[in-house]
Amino acid sequence: MRESVTPADLSAAIVRVLQALQSRGVLGAGDLPTEVVVERPKNRDHGDWATNAAMQLAAKFGMNPRAFAELLAPELAALAGVTKVDIAGPGFINLTLSAAVAGELVREIVTAGEAFGKGNDLAGLKMNLEFVSANPTGPIHLGGTRWAAVGDALARLLQNQGAEVTREYYFNDHGAQIDRFARSLLAAARGQETPEDGYAGEYINEIASRVLAETAEDILALPEDAAQEAFRAAGVELMFQEIRESLHDFGVDFDVYFHENSLYESGAVERAITKLRELGHIFEADGAIWLRSTTFGDDRDRVVIKSDGEAAYIAGDLAYYLDKRERGHDRCIYMLGADHHGYIGRMMALCSAFGDEAGVNLEIMIGQMVNLVRDGEPVRMSKRAGTVVTMEDLVDAVGVDAARYALTRSSINSSLDIDLEQLTKKTNDNPVFYVQYAHARTKQVAKNAESLGVTRETFDASLLTHESEGELIAALVELPRITAQAAQFRDPHRVARYLEDLAGKYHRWYDNCRVTPLSGGTVELVHQTRLWLNDAAGQVLRNGLRLLGISTPERM
Repeated sequence: MRESVTPADLSAAIVRVLQALQSRGVLGAGDLPTEVVVERPKNRDHGDWATNAAMQLAAKFGMNPRAFAELLAPELAALAGVTKVDIAGPGFINLTLSAAVAGELVREIVTAGEAFGKGNDLAGLKMNLEFVSANPTGPIHLGGTRWAAVGDALARLLQNQGAEVTREYYFNDHGAQIDRFARSLLAAARGQETPEDGYAGEYINEIASRVLAETAEDILALPEDAAQEAFRAAGVELMFQEIRESLHDFGVDFDVYFHENSLYESGAVERAITKLRELGHIFEADGAIWLRSTTFGDDRDRVVIKSDGEAAYIAGDLAYYLDKRERGHDRCIYMLGADHHGYIGRMMALCSAFGDEAGVNLEIMIGQMVNLVRDGEPVRMSKRAGTVVTMEDLVDAVGVDAARYALTRSSINSSLDIDLEQLTKKTNDNPVFYVQYAHARTKQVAKNAESLGVTRETFDASLLTHESEGELIAALVELPRITAQAAQFRDPHRVARYLEDLAGKYHRWYDNCRVTPLSGGTVELVHQTRLWLNDAAGQVLRNGLRLLGISTPERM
């Protein structure tokens, strides 16, 4: 083993021990795992690391877990860097490492720099991640804002694991909602009441005014259909532009902006139907064209082309999914709002109809609602949008970093209440401030240390013996595992919660262990070594915050 020992090192070492026991005939025949779980014990008095390998594997070899653990323990105790092995309960194995071996992880983190925490679990995969995809009929509301923050963080995490990720935004610029939008703009331009089924809010008046100002001809003098079409074309483009600018200001940019209308103009819908017909999943009945989606678990077959020749909504879904796959994406992830639960069955059915594996080639993530509160009361109205709170409202209230962090630190499976008052505080009650302040403190500590002559010329890991140092090192080394799990389970909030825990451990270490000598004191080797640990903490905080798209200020 290397001088330092990571959880991955211990996992690999345990596997090698199992292989050796089997080769010596101590263990009978049976498949051995390629890795085992190694994690921090909840009680640090039990050691640095723990594994439940004995409990997981004992039955396979006809043993009880405790006896299996007793078989492994002496072999593990002989590993370099392991100073103690204990068996707890029914068969948990607890491992304690020497301070020097544990401390060497600090050097690895600093040496790796921005690469620390990267993995290759998804190397070679081309992934299409579609998120936000708000209708171009108004500003991005809070649900879309949550997807912007979570989606961009997830894209970063997938890339961190080696995937080639395409961020994609699907513009719904085809259908009845665009017609209502155009009628609303035309009515606003004429000074008329908003149509009963139209869109209201100051933004409608703003866009209508811009269309009039930026169009050379007098479009209000055109016939009704021509005037509505003029407002549709110009208004949708202006709304697109505004949405793109808002997202960019929020730190989110897309590789592809895909227009729904192009599916119908390019013949993609017809190509998708032809392919499904060739596969035997299309039939005709009652003058309509149907997808036999019940074959693949859907609750009913779906009309693709209605009897009047109009395309049903699923026609665009079929064409769009096929288009993504034909562009070479191995996995397509759709991030949808809470009102799309009923959408999952038919989407998985169409994936299977094309011969793909539902849940692998196609994944659907459903996010829950977001509510703003101030002083315990809901914030419901937007000055500009009228009936909804928008991305701009949230950013104006708390800033980009606080908004993004608040939206990514909770599971998307839970509805989210955002306390505006808390997010504007420059105190430890504000989670993003707490984590960013820890990073800024690492920079200030390094600056102060250098001004007092503390250098990085020497590093002695054996000096990192304080309990808070062991806790901090153990937390730092968890970044690769956390980021891999966050990517695997599509849960960026795991990174945010990890960073908050890490920030707490860093602050406690700062309170207990001096990086600089007392006034007039001599710089000692322990100070230099602790400067390395400080740098490692700063690097991990930086790497984690960047995965969430959060800035890393050096002063606060």
